[in-house]
Amino acid sequence: MRVAIAGAGLAGLSCAKYLTDAGHTPIVLESRDVLGGLVAAWKDSDGDWYETGLHAFFGAYPNMLQLLKELGIEDRLQWKEHTLIFNQPDKPGTLSRFDVPDIPSPFNVIASILRNKDMLTWEQKIRFAIGLLPAVVRGQKYVEDMDKYSFLEWLKRQGVDERVTSDVFIAACKALTFVNPDEVSATILLTALNRFLQERYGSKIAFLDGSPTERLCSPIVDYIRERGGEVRLNAPLKEILLNADGTVKAYLIRGLNGAEDEVFTADVYVSAMSVDPMKVMLPKPWKQMEFFKKLEGLEGVPVINLHLWFDRKLTEIDHLLFSRSPLLSVYADMSNTCREYANRDRSMLELVLAPAKDWIAKSDEEIVAATIAELEKLFPDHFGGDNPATLLKSHVVKTPRSVYKATPGRQQYRPAQVTPIANFYLAGSYTMQRYLGSMEGAVLSGKLTAQAISEALPVVNPSNLQTLTRPPATNAATA
Repeated sequence: MRVAIAGAGLAGLSCAKYLTDAGHTPIVLESRDVLGGLVAAWKDSDGDWYETGLHAFFGAYPNMLQLLKELGIEDRLQWKEHTLIFNQPDKPGTLSRFDVPDIPSPFNVIASILRNKDMLTWEQKIRFAIGLLPAVVRGQKYVEDMDKYSFLEWLKRQGVDERVTSDVFIAACKALTFVNPDEVSATILLTALNRFLQERYGSKIAFLDGSPTERLCSPIVDYIRERGGEVRLNAPLKEILLNADGTVKAYLIRGLNGAEDEVFTADVYVSAMSVDPMKVMLPKPWKQMEFFKKLEGLEGVPVINLHLWFDRKLTEIDHLLFSRSPLLSVYADMSNTCREYANRDRSMLELVLAPAKDWIAKSDEEIVAATIAELEKLFPDHFGGDNPATLLKSHVVKTPRSVYKATPGRQQYRPAQVTPIANFYLAGSYTMQRYLGSMEGAVLSGKLTAQAISEALPVVNPSNLQTLTRPPATNAATA
């Protein structure tokens, strides 16, 4: 069966990959000239890469890790020391670590919290541990039910000190969801915490050894093409054409540079676009259907990613850092963390500005200036004195609508991958799956979509269906 997939982000590409495994022929249609969607990357005139986001991989990403293993590229992940590192705003230039020992979960994470003496008192640790017990003991049903509360509201209901929020979870919320604890659904953070507590290497972090476009997306495309599928860039979806019964007749592809529009037909159609463009593309007859009306309850959150090149080395730390800054979420010196970006003499900081709603309309110059002001606090030794560090160049990447904004109550609006339209499916991290809006959520959604299509249509190669249903556990420490 020919399956037309609109969108070459991780959801669309993973969907196509698993469809080829099941014997179908996917054709991925991407509107832009670059692969990856929300993990896209570009090279500047100097040959340096800059990316849509700071992409950290967690051990609690089983579907992503399984995908890399199936592609034979798991060695491209550079695993870091099993620790979480936070800046201390009241002690500029100093860091606080949660070092996770290599013992079974959840005792490893518990030990890392108990051994940290910089950020939480013993009373706060005990209160937080007691507050977290219901989420651990009562399972995912309890976690899903907590979607009616913000994470801050949930903490207060558990009697957890607000300082736990300010010291740890403001940084964590901004890193995982790009919003603050008073805005984000409790379900999102509790889901992540459960994964970290239940999986031995769940909180272990890795970085790709190069750009996600080349090192992650391109191998998926090669895999798809080698098995008869197609991936087309510069093929923007203009309209979803319908049959008289409301099913999809064709995708109308906008002609570029004076070319005529193209009517592209297939047996099955998938939207792997983000939720905001999907809402725009909905045909009028579908907008009256309850399934699609629910999409109005979802919208993407703005995100800003910065790349700053300096004339010297600012840090030797080879890891992700939580800034605990009012402006910044997380950052990393990519000249340390990424093999392709390595530089012994100079730093290239990649930083996420979040929440970004008040900054998305500002100029790149304003954003860079404000970020440098924050870096002066994070690296006082390099920005004070008579010879401060010099910014050589910068790139600011704005995404006005990124992953869906996971505020309380959003879970009920997340759609299934199977729609009421017989030959139309959805893929994307905003669709209903066990993870939040993330790379893992995108890959899992694409796999679920491929599974649904394979169950509805004859499968040519049923022996490969095991990859679509139950991915084996992956040990991040050996990846």
